Order: sequence, then C-alpha cells, then structure tokens
Amino acid sequence: MRTTRTTLATIAAVAALTLAGCSGSGGGDPSGTAGGAPTATTTPVPTPTPTATADAATSRAFAALEERDDARIGVVAIDTADGSSVGYRADERFAFASTNKAFIAAAVLDASSGEDLDEVVHYGRGDLLEYAPVTSRHVDEGMTVRALVDAAVRESDNTAANLLVERLGGVGGVSRWLRGIGDDVTRVDRVEPDLNTAVPGDPRDTTTPAQSASDLRAVLVGDALDAGDRELLRSSMAGTTTGDGTIRAGVPAGWTVADKTGTASYGVRNDIAVVRPPGRDPVVLVVFTAHERADAEPSDALVAAATRLAVQRIG
Repeated sequence: MRTTRTTLATIAAVAALTLAGCSGSGGGDPSGTAGGAPTATTTPVPTPTPTATADAATSRAFAALEERDDARIGVVAIDTADGSSVGYRADERFAFASTNKAFIAAAVLDASSGEDLDEVVHYGRGDLLEYAPVTSRHVDEGMTVRALVDAAVRESDNTAANLLVERLGGVGGVSRWLRGIGDDVTRVDRVEPDLNTAVPGDPRDTTTPAQSASDLRAVLVGDALDAGDRELLRSSMAGTTTGDGTIRAGVPAGWTVADKTGTASYGVRNDIAVVRPPGRDPVVLVVFTAHERADAEPSDALVAAATRLAVQRIG
C-alpha cells in the first residue's frame, strides 16, 4: 500500500456520508450498451492515452465482423512501447459487466495494507449469489480480503466482488477511486447481479473502450498501484479461468495474457487484458461486444476475432 493512499476506514466513512448524493455509482461472468455517449476528456495514469482510431481498411474489417454477427464491437489496443494505438467505437459506451471486477480489486488493494489483506471477512449463506464458485466453499470459516480479491478476479466470483464493494463503502467508493486515477467516464451504479441487465441505451454500469484501456494501463503498467499490489492483481488476472476462448484465443502463440472477462444480457461478452509479445513491451487490449436483442448469445469467437484483427493492426 502506498503511504499516500486513503485508508479503508476513511473510504468507508466518506462513502457513508456521500453515497446518497453520488450520481455515478458493480460485474458477473455467468450472469449495455448505451448510445449518445458524452464526449469526455480524461487524465489517465501514467501518461495521457492518444485517441485510438482505425484506418479505413481496419474500420471496414471491424464493421464486417459486426455485420457477420449482428453485433456492436468496441476495441482499443495500445502498444505501450511507442504509444501507437488502434480503436473502433473507442468512445462509445458499452456495459462493462465483470470486467469492472479488475478495478474493484485494484481499489481494494490500493486501500489496503498487508495486514488489511490478511483480515478474514465472514459472511453467511444468505450472502451467496447464484454464481459463487469460491465463496460458496468457505462460508463456515470466511475468507481473507486477499482471497476475495483473487476469487473475484481469477474466477469472477460475484459474491466476492460484492463483499469487496461493501468494503469500499459501496458503489460510490468504487466510483471515487476511479475518479482518483483520472476516470471521469465510467459509471458504477449497481452491484452483482443487477449490473448485468445491459439494456441498450441504459448508461448505468457502462464505460468506453478507451477509458477501460486507460484504467487498465494505469493499474497493470503504470503506477496507480504500488509494485506489490500490481503484481498481485496481475497474477490473479494471468490465472483467470473464464477467458480461454476470448483474448487468449485471439493472440498469437507465445504471447502472455493477464485478462478479466465479462458477460451480461443482450449478448454482452467482453475481455480486457494486458498482453505481452515475446521480447516486447506489453499491449493493452480492450474488446467489448454487445447486441440489440435480449435473447442474443454472448460470443467468445467474436471477441477472439476482434482480438486477432486488433493485434494485426497494432503490429
């Protein structure tokens, strides 16, 4: 924990005082899209991220994927070696689904000492959500904060994520942490599983590919977290169990991937990652996908196809 960061107790106290007035204030893998996204200028950490755009040929290729799957795709890829980037619908809003668990975890890590992370959190069977693959096994003895962070990220455990949000003082605490790293775009309004409605046009629990890429760069490549916390988060993301068919399936063999997936209604399937080609600096990659139909199925293959296209264009 950095000495300048706010303590958990202070975050909880501030959250209790201000949550009612917070206008932008949750993630489940196994559980939107919103039009008219406002133009926003952010201050990413560690350095400003250039506007991610695509040339005409790349835009046509992404549009062809959209037409093929009757979907909407948002992509940003940033080569951290030189700052070059590729983007498609980079500034449009998408439901973030469980990808936000990476940032909930980052916020908890940033606010916690080693002693805090070893604290045991107790919860009851009534706290368990439908998707609780890790927390459901530890009701009797509870789990440490460190273990909850790992469960929320590695296995996308919804109960673990909600317990972490509660520790931050609610969704308002998550929002304030994001604002603190320069994110004035992302809206965090609900917790699991409600945030996964992802109704087209609903701005709640949405972000843009550009902002998500900036946030991910800050926590896994930049200095938004100290080195120990950054490595803990990266390790959990490198071991995720929910993304074999998404970004991992789209990058070339030999690339390492630390990612966090998300799935929601309206066929939402997302993945955010820091990928590292052998012998090169990392690439930050965000792929969001959504559909207009409530009965649409999420597609790992679409995320993988968009990934392949993005990494080809980033060079």
